[in-house]
Amino acid sequence: MKNKLPPIATLVFGACLTMSAAWAAPASHVTMVTPDEIKWADLPLIPGAKVAVLEGQMDKKGPITARIKLPADSKVAAHWHPGVERVTVLSGTFNYGMGDKLDPEKTSPLGPGSLIVMPPKMHHFGWTKEETVIQINVAGPWGITYVNPADDPRKKK
Repeated sequence: MKNKLPPIATLVFGACLTMSAAWAAPASHVTMVTPDEIKWADLPLIPGAKVAVLEGQMDKKGPITARIKLPADSKVAAHWHPGVERVTVLSGTFNYGMGDKLDPEKTSPLGPGSLIVMPPKMHHFGWTKEETVIQINVAGPWGITYVNPADDPRKKK
């Protein structure tokens, strides 16, 4: 008896091969950044925070990889982003929650290696007890909209 894949399985298998070939295609250039090369700048969107953009430009279309250094006792008010956001905790503990208002009681502590993947426009917030570094991977342009406009530090100047 011959093993024959059903037509849908053949289609799925073919699509996977096509996608893996595209992913394996050589990059037009390589970006390598070592920790001593990272240049931090103030991030006015979060008081006291620093940002380092490792790939892309925050206001341009395309892939973006950036690190955000949050000082101890940071509070990031409820906000959302226009696209999918992937957050990886690199150091410290990021206390993450979902909702329309920062509520420390409704957060989960996430340590190094933890990953959060959020759909566009999902309301979320966070806070730290210690200095914490997170990495975001998004498709640009990247933006942040605070759920309560009064929480937006850009409007408090």
